[in-house]
Amino acid sequence: MLTMTLFPNHTELLLTCAEMAQADRCAVDHGVPGTTLMARAGAAAATMIRRRYRPRPVLVLAGPGNNGGDGWVIARNLLDHGWVVRVAALGDPETLRGDAAWARTLWSGPVEAAVPDALAGAALVVDALFGAGLTRDVTGVAAEVIAALKTRVDVGSTISVAIDMPSGVDGDTGRVRGVAAPADLTVTFFRRKVGHMLLPGRQLCGTLRVADIGIPHAALGGIDPKATVNTPALWRHGLVSRGATDHKYRRGHVVVVGGQMAGAARLALAAARRSGAGLATAAVPPGCMSLYAGDAPGAIVREIAGADGLAALLSDTRFSATVVGPGLGSGSGAKALVNTALSTDRPVLLDADGIGAFAGAADDLAGLITAPTVLTPHEGEFRRLFPDIEPAAVGKLEAARTAAARLGAVILLKGADTVVAAPDGRASISDNAPATLATAGSGDVLAGLIGGLLARGVPAFEAAAAGAWIHGEAGTAAGPSVLAEDLIAHIGPNLEMV
Repeated sequence: MLTMTLFPNHTELLLTCAEMAQADRCAVDHGVPGTTLMARAGAAAATMIRRRYRPRPVLVLAGPGNNGGDGWVIARNLLDHGWVVRVAALGDPETLRGDAAWARTLWSGPVEAAVPDALAGAALVVDALFGAGLTRDVTGVAAEVIAALKTRVDVGSTISVAIDMPSGVDGDTGRVRGVAAPADLTVTFFRRKVGHMLLPGRQLCGTLRVADIGIPHAALGGIDPKATVNTPALWRHGLVSRGATDHKYRRGHVVVVGGQMAGAARLALAAARRSGAGLATAAVPPGCMSLYAGDAPGAIVREIAGADGLAALLSDTRFSATVVGPGLGSGSGAKALVNTALSTDRPVLLDADGIGAFAGAADDLAGLITAPTVLTPHEGEFRRLFPDIEPAAVGKLEAARTAAARLGAVILLKGADTVVAAPDGRASISDNAPATLATAGSGDVLAGLIGGLLARGVPAFEAAAAGAWIHGEAGTAAGPSVLAEDLIAHIGPNLEMV
């Protein structure tokens, strides 16, 4: 079972909306009625509200589905605890069906129409309009209400508490479907959803809390989720432990293919050395030796003449992984160098110009990949390589998964919400990258770090996920003003920490 063997930290699993619906059905099949789940969800959310905020005038915006049903339960709970509560319903509450109709019966007070004017006087709004399962853009009066709520939140006159997901945010992609108001607190149930982790949804959720509402753990086995938060529990097992009898070649030897832009490749080389690899060599074009050789006494520099020179170098099987791209330059025969690196049976990391060499030719690249391979594009490089896959349309997770399956390689799609996707559908989303990583050379450090882990024998998916997590931690440890060079010193301590 994939979930329990490869994703050991089941509390960090991420569900799609369809998977969450399946979990609800599993609970019902195990004898937990839907009304019980709704009662527990509403009670848990109300408890979190009462613990976080002092009593104040509350408006509950109740939508036409089960998210609205949670809202009716919350309204009754807060009222029973002495809070001043009003309810505004979207649509006719008399037409509710199923569990939501039951929840409606708990509220005996007046019900207003959910219109922008209903927000007047509400110091706290419970956003129970749509939740995570939104499948289309918000329009009409619902959009007007959410826009009015956003305005009130932006000026500080109202606090919004979202139930499951801020209304207007797609639970599978994190993108805004028309309009959404930022929440101060979001309460979701059983497990986080993919949209809680991906931007901009993650920023709109505010503080996120997950409530246990009694869905049995066995539900995960039936769902078998393939996405998780990126934590050391995901990849720690893939790190090869050090032994007293190790020697440098047993620890792996990584080659970083450099070019005229020496700074990027030097950063990658330094990060590869800090990754725990036994040796790291810069393979550089003629005339560039001096740009690399004076960098550090432990760096090995070898001169190569194009793809033929790289092939001759890699014929030595003691080289265990190759990094191609950082600082290579677009006019440097990059495609031939990538082809040569991929012609071996050893892992390859492609970044920057190594990816750009195949812009619009992803199928050609796929035909070359036979050994474990990791690509580390930012969104611009991704779009150029896959012009037919638009992350903004299908979602960053789905885009990375589609690309990974097409190439037969691991895709690390960079950003504050970095996604790592494997060809078999496994994926992780990172949430530990500070904004300070948005600095020149940061990606080169990441490429070298992952290349070094590949050289050590770490499997491709685990190496990419580990690299993304360690990179984020290094950025935080480096402080508020980060240069790419600063990250390298923090790789070792964070690697040893796990």
